Amino acid sequence: MFKIIITLLFFSFYIPANSSQKSKIISQMKLTNNLSFDFVQTINDKSEDGKCIIEYPKKIFCEYNNYRKKIIVSNGKSLVIKTTNKKGYYRYPLNKTPLEFLLDKEYLISKIENLEPREIDNKYINFKIFENNNEINIFFDKNYLNLIGWQTEDIYQNLSITFISSVKKNQEINNKIFKLPENN
Repeated sequence: MFKIIITLLFFSFYIPANSSQKSKIISQMKLTNNLSFDFVQTINDKSEDGKCIIEYPKKIFCEYNNYRKKIIVSNGKSLVIKTTNKKGYYRYPLNKTPLEFLLDKEYLISKIENLEPREIDNKYINFKIFENNNEINIFFDKNYLNLIGWQTEDIYQNLSITFISSVKKNQEINNKIFKLPENN
């Protein structure tokens, strides 16, 4: 009987490493209101880089370091893609893009809580989410459990891989950056 009690006590305190990592990732996400970071995005073997700010829920502002100086902005409902060398811009409903899910911290937390993490190359922790014909892979650094990127299909069904670095959390943000241009 004593052995059974000791065994039960042991297993009640034993948490597999993956569960512990997952819990820490969720805890960090719950404490995060916004992120600012540098990024490298690769779509169809073409890479672009720049800087982004995400404010939960569902707001993003990205400036690309390319000759067109592309800017992407979401106010939580619409996504606008604009280039400075053209006067127009493209507007999409945010709910028609994978960013609808990536920019929703509560959604991500609820999905991660119910998923098993995968370890990749002993460096990364990956969660694979399937939602509305979207496959979203989210990656965290194994050692520090910080978000390091994601992989989705863009609105044109191209594989889009985004790697983020120099991440800063909970910075003061001017919310005017999320203001969309007036309709064309």
